[in-house]
Amino acid sequence: MNLSGKLLIAMPGMGDPRFERSVVFLCAHSGDGAMGLIVNKPSPDLTFGQLLRQLDIPVPDDPARGIRVHFGGPVENVRGFVLHSSDYGGEGSTLKIDERFGMTATLDVLQAIALGDGPQSSLLALGYAGWGPGQLEDEILNNGWLTCDASPDLVFSGQDETKWSRALGTLGIDPQSLSAAAGRA
Repeated sequence: MNLSGKLLIAMPGMGDPRFERSVVFLCAHSGDGAMGLIVNKPSPDLTFGQLLRQLDIPVPDDPARGIRVHFGGPVENVRGFVLHSSDYGGEGSTLKIDERFGMTATLDVLQAIALGDGPQSSLLALGYAGWGPGQLEDEILNNGWLTCDASPDLVFSGQDETKWSRALGTLGIDPQSLSAAAGRA
């Protein structure tokens, strides 16, 4: 099973408050483990303009440009990742996830965004979510996560606080019908 390019939707009763009501875009998934970015938890303390200043990148007149800095996950939470539309590709630095998404973790993408030459759609995350071999599969089997297809609209658009319920809606699930109890038939 390869879930690269899919979304993980945290189930109630996740047990880890960092992932409560999280939507995670899986950038990579293989027998070696998985890596993803939480796409619905904005950073309350850091703006895009502040980040550019910290990195000594010239700040444009309009540093916001709709770019939100997110908590990408608890691993390496000072390392930045830009999940973006596939129209951007840094020379040897972009992981092409599928025909719609790429991920770049180098300064060139931030510089391009600041200059207005970056990807059409992007989401900046500090830190990432990581799983060792078989760990994510076990969490899915133990009712920790649901999976669904990722769409650029769901990942890049709309309010962050609605992404969890919107992701569940793609599966035809009403969030109020979910239970934290696991079961098997």
